[in-house]
Amino acid sequence: MIEINSLEFEYRAGEFHLTMPEFAVEKGEKVAVIGPSGSGKTTLLNLVAGILTPRKGSVAVGNTVVSGLSDQARRDFRITNVGFVFQDFALLDYLNVMDNILHPYRITGALKLTGEIRERAAMLAREMGIGDKLRRQSTDLSHGEKQRAAICRALLPHPRVILADEATGNLDPGNKIRILELLFESVEKHDATLLAVTHDHELLPHFDRVADFQAFQGQAAQGGQAP
Repeated sequence: MIEINSLEFEYRAGEFHLTMPEFAVEKGEKVAVIGPSGSGKTTLLNLVAGILTPRKGSVAVGNTVVSGLSDQARRDFRITNVGFVFQDFALLDYLNVMDNILHPYRITGALKLTGEIRERAAMLAREMGIGDKLRRQSTDLSHGEKQRAAICRALLPHPRVILADEATGNLDPGNKIRILELLFESVEKHDATLLAVTHDHELLPHFDRVADFQAFQGQAAQGGQAP
């Protein structure tokens, strides 16, 4: 489902360089990515999502070479095929929780907002324990509640690929296991693929496979820090 070949990426300032000869995640796999801060884990997720593009090489999701698409095509592909749980949540302060969850449906014609979608958004919110917070502004939520709202938004379009950047990092032990279970349920129900960056090694036994970024990328991250 995810295939990277001969990839080279660097930020304009030249302070970080990432080289990945090859990396692949099979359809339906649940893969955890671990490694030290600054090694390029978040950069990897951004490349898979098409938020960033490599200087050389290719990034493919399914049969689509995301790295070869135009800016608009990458954006549309990401919205319709990739559920991204950002580390900083990326919620909009001027929207309430429900509108934040529905936001992907309001910014592209590729997704159609229907009553069924609204019902699913409310159901996801209930499952995440924020069903009573849908009319609140996102600024009124706790850190953990913001995280759960961001996960609801990512899961709503039934994405083929779910990218999670520390999706359980700010939750208490009971809730982080519940959130992980919901992510796994979505992957299995919709035959999707999960690539998750985490520093929580207690969660690793729940994944199908662990990719140690330091092990396969240690010599490639040179001279700087990645996001």
